[in-house]
Amino acid sequence: MKKIKANLKELSPFNFLVLTLAGIINSIGVTMFLSPVKLYDSGISGTSMLLGQITPEYLSLSLFLILINIPIFIYGYRKQGLMFTIYSIYAVAVYSISAFVITDILPVDVSTVSPFAQDDLFLCAIFGGIVSGIGSGLTIRFGGAIDGIEVLAVIFAKKLSLTVGTFVMIYNIVLYMAVGVILNSWVLPLYSIVTYAAALKTVDFIVEGIDKCKAAVIITTKPQEISRALSETFGSGITLIPAKGYYSDQDKTVIYFVVNRFQISRMKRVVLENDKEAFISITETADAFGSNSKAEKNKI
Repeated sequence: MKKIKANLKELSPFNFLVLTLAGIINSIGVTMFLSPVKLYDSGISGTSMLLGQITPEYLSLSLFLILINIPIFIYGYRKQGLMFTIYSIYAVAVYSISAFVITDILPVDVSTVSPFAQDDLFLCAIFGGIVSGIGSGLTIRFGGAIDGIEVLAVIFAKKLSLTVGTFVMIYNIVLYMAVGVILNSWVLPLYSIVTYAAALKTVDFIVEGIDKCKAAVIITTKPQEISRALSETFGSGITLIPAKGYYSDQDKTVIYFVVNRFQISRMKRVVLENDKEAFISITETADAFGSNSKAEKNKI
């Protein structure tokens, strides 16, 4: 209970402000560029768009965003932490409400053509991907996620011997194939792939490495305290390497620890809570293979 209260105190009003902006931006990309010409976003957002178009009118995009995403974020709470879950649910709520306002309240017609790019599929695909990518990237950078597929990937990718990026890619391939079969046309799914590529590059630009693991190298004089805290928090294996400071001639330990992009802030906080003098270096890792879980007691 004390830990939950401590986490709640760390919630940042500025983060909520940015997440509000991110949710609105994401909804503009989807409702004003993609949805009018029946192009599809990736992940749960794209799934919600498809379901909103093939089900009765009262089952809208906004409703599916809430019904699908929020249970996923709650399910991923133990893996991602309270702050991430709260930030993500808030971002999805803003995205959903903003999409409803644009499609049902504002005096703008987004039913058949884009207000900005008309019926030009290529322009809608490119700019829809860029705009929604900005929203998604800002959400990730400020502590959350606006699409539940990222959380599912973090939870299930390792169990399926896949990387997070591969899991998301497979999901999107299945989604776009389903769109092609349901619509009996492959033009829109192919343009949707352009949207996905544009969004991916945009998010990558904002958060620096959307699908790459982060390798943390921690140099400390309190390896046992930090290792215990990291293990309890993330349930992952840890590598300890004996070291010695050149100038101080002091015995130290290098801790090698791999995290995903959602866990970096939390990892830093855990380390500094146990050793304020610890040195932390974080680098990108293209892929991480092999067993590395506490359950298998694989501490090297």
